[in-house]
Amino acid sequence: MPPALAHIDTWIFDLDNTLYPASANLFALIDARMTAFIADFLSVDPVEARRIQKDYFLGHGTTLAGLMAEHDIDPAAFLTFVHDIEMDVLEENAPLAAALAQLPGRKLVFTNGDRPYALKVLERLGLGQSFEAVHDIHAMDLVPKPAPGAYAGLCAAFGIDPTRALFVEDMARNLAPAKAIGMTTVWVDNGSEQHHDADRSYVDLRVTDVTAWVQSLLEDQ
Repeated sequence: MPPALAHIDTWIFDLDNTLYPASANLFALIDARMTAFIADFLSVDPVEARRIQKDYFLGHGTTLAGLMAEHDIDPAAFLTFVHDIEMDVLEENAPLAAALAQLPGRKLVFTNGDRPYALKVLERLGLGQSFEAVHDIHAMDLVPKPAPGAYAGLCAAFGIDPTRALFVEDMARNLAPAKAIGMTTVWVDNGSEQHHDADRSYVDLRVTDVTAWVQSLLEDQ
């Protein structure tokens, strides 16, 4: 590894728009399902549903967290509905699978989605065997990133020393709590960021493509 990363023994990756390109627009399908769910649940038109959706996302970390806080919805019903999408916009990424296999240390997925959805995405990408485990929204007791407790729970669940861990994420704001507990942070700046914060002091590395970045680490050995 490059000297700055020689101490890393645990590699933690977000899922959506991180392990696949934001240009695949898979999350746009989920986004549309969220809007439809809110419109039906709250009996509002799509424009108002979209406004509520984004307000909850920005204010609570996820749309689901906002709906639970403001309307006490059934999280299982929401997750089942919004994740009922086709995966055909995703392509197998054999180069990333090969690179991850050579990366020394543990590899984990840390996602605000649920595990069944995450496993479908990983399988479609050809990454089904690339990760030790998926730490999902249920493992976080439905309190999502960027809540500090989500990161503490991840570390406790897998015995992670955060000072020896690296976290890769496309939403920069989700890196701040990781940095606060000592993790090395990698921001995937691929256009998916929805929360524009002038402060990026918690970002250690900025990359635009995860596959190319992991491959470059191996080339430096």
